[in-house]
Amino acid sequence: MIKRICIYCASSAQVHQKYFIATSEIADILAENKIEVVFGGGAQGLMGCLADRIVERGGRIIGVMPHFMREVEWDHKQLNEVHFVDDMHSRKKKFLEDVDALLALPGGCGTLEELLEAITLKRLGQFTKPIIIFNLDGYYDPLLSMLDRCIAEKFMSEKHRHIWSVIDKPAQLIGAIANAPAWDSAAIHTAVLK
Repeated sequence: MIKRICIYCASSAQVHQKYFIATSEIADILAENKIEVVFGGGAQGLMGCLADRIVERGGRIIGVMPHFMREVEWDHKQLNEVHFVDDMHSRKKKFLEDVDALLALPGGCGTLEELLEAITLKRLGQFTKPIIIFNLDGYYDPLLSMLDRCIAEKFMSEKHRHIWSVIDKPAQLIGAIANAPAWDSAAIHTAVLK
């Protein structure tokens, strides 16, 4: 049973409206299924959209934000819970505590960095939960092509394709989490290609 999901998403308020619409749809699905959300704690962009909708729908949402972001008032004021941490490293670690899955919405360099770190941790068996990439209108195609190239050129193995799952519609989220390939800490033993 999925109780808590971490969502990586963007703070830009200037992205195309389709990203806001899809984020709201995902928030609706999570609220309807009583799945708690952990996210970056921001009030702008897709982060703000996600939080506003979860709160509006009576869901539960938890923010994780470094103190320096709070100092410039980036934090959303209506969250159920907020954890302020010392730095970005602490934030990423906190994101993954006690979650049942991770979802990456389209985003910028911060979202990409968080997603790639989670993929690396899963490759090493340090994180074992489903990682879902929301590839709305092919947004993540270049990244997925790069990961394919990593595998084709033997920087990663074929097994590593099972680290992530890709969806392109909000309605696919719950099924993708439920059907994600099993993964455990033994992955450390196949992390390196010998």
